[in-house]
Amino acid sequence: MGIGPNDIVRIGIIGCGGIANGKHMPSLKRLPNVKMVAFCDLIEERALKARADYGTPDCAVYTDYKKLLEDKTIDVVHVCTPNRSHSFITVDALEAGKHVMCEKPMAINSEEAKKMLDAAKRTGKKLTIGYQSRQRDDAQYMKKECLAGTFGEIYYAKALALRRRAVPTWGVFLNEYEQGGGPLIDIGTHALDLTLWMMDNFKPKYCIGTTYKKLGKQTEQGNAWGNWDINKFTVEDSAFGMIVMENGATINLESSWALNMLDTREAITTICGTLGGADMLDGLRINGIRNNLQYVLKPNFHAAGAAFYDGNAGEAPEHREAYQWIQSLINDTTPCVTPEQAYTVTRILEGIYTSSKTGDIFRF
Repeated sequence: MGIGPNDIVRIGIIGCGGIANGKHMPSLKRLPNVKMVAFCDLIEERALKARADYGTPDCAVYTDYKKLLEDKTIDVVHVCTPNRSHSFITVDALEAGKHVMCEKPMAINSEEAKKMLDAAKRTGKKLTIGYQSRQRDDAQYMKKECLAGTFGEIYYAKALALRRRAVPTWGVFLNEYEQGGGPLIDIGTHALDLTLWMMDNFKPKYCIGTTYKKLGKQTEQGNAWGNWDINKFTVEDSAFGMIVMENGATINLESSWALNMLDTREAITTICGTLGGADMLDGLRINGIRNNLQYVLKPNFHAAGAAFYDGNAGEAPEHREAYQWIQSLINDTTPCVTPEQAYTVTRILEGIYTSSKTGDIFRF
C-alpha cells in the first residue's frame, strides 16, 4: 500500500551532521503530515541531539543504518551522509522498501549512481536527489519561461559556482576519498543541474575539463570560514569544463572554492536561445527582442506573487523542496528531481574529472 493523503509520513534520517541540521530536518519539521521517527549517525551523540531537536522521546536512535532500515513502519529515508556512502545506503534503503531522498550529489561516480537508479526501477520506490536550487524564486520563474517557449531553442549556457575564498573547513569536504572531489562535485553540481533542467537536455555527447590544486597548500588563506588544514586539502580548489550535448548545444561549467577573482557566483545559470535569453548575474534578467527592439525584464521577487509549482512564492528553497517531495509521495507523482536527471549530472561531473586526469576529451 502507498502513502495516503491523510497518513503521517514516517521518516528516518541517516546522517545527522551539517546538511541534515541545516536543511533536511528543519524543513521536514515544518510539514504537518511528517514525523521523524528514527535518527542514525556513526557518532551517537549527533543522533541523540537530532532526536531531542526534531523527534519525540520515543524516537529510535541508531549508529548502524541497517538497523534503522529493519523498521518496517518507516516510509521514507533521507540520506545525509558523505558522498561515498550515498550509493550503498540508498540502494539498501530502496531494497528495504523505503522511498529515498538522497542529498546531492547522487554518488561519487556514474557506476555508483547507476546502482541507485537501477534499484529505484527494480523496487518501484521513489528516489530523488537534493538539488534545492531548482526551488529558488529565480529558478522557478526562469523555468516557467523556458516551458512557455520564451527562449526558443537553448543552444548555449553557462553553469557558474564560483567562490573567491570560501572553502568549507568542516566535515569531510576536503577529503577526496569520502567526497569524490571538491568544488566541482560540491557546488558545481548545483549549477550544472540547474542548467540542464532549464535546457531540458540530459543527453551529453562529450566534454573536456581541467581541475586545479593551486591554492590549497597556501598558508596565507583569507578564507571566509577560517584557515583550512593544508595537509587535509586533497581535492581540487577549482574546476572548469565544456560540455557538448547530442543536439549540439554547448555548456561552459566553472566552479571554485578558492579562486583569485572578484566576480563570484553561487550556483547560477545563463541560458541563450534562438528567441531570447536569461541570466542570474544581477538578479534574474530576461532578454529578447520585441517590436524590433531589445528588451530586458527583471522580475521583482520582493513583491507578493502567485504560488509557484509547489509551495508559495518567497519560501526558502529547502522548504519548497521538502514540501514537493512529500507531496510526490502522497499523490504518487514524479518528484521535481528524477534519478535519471541526477544520474546525468553525475556522468558529466565524472567526465570532467576524467578529462582533467587524461588530458583528453571524454566521450559519453
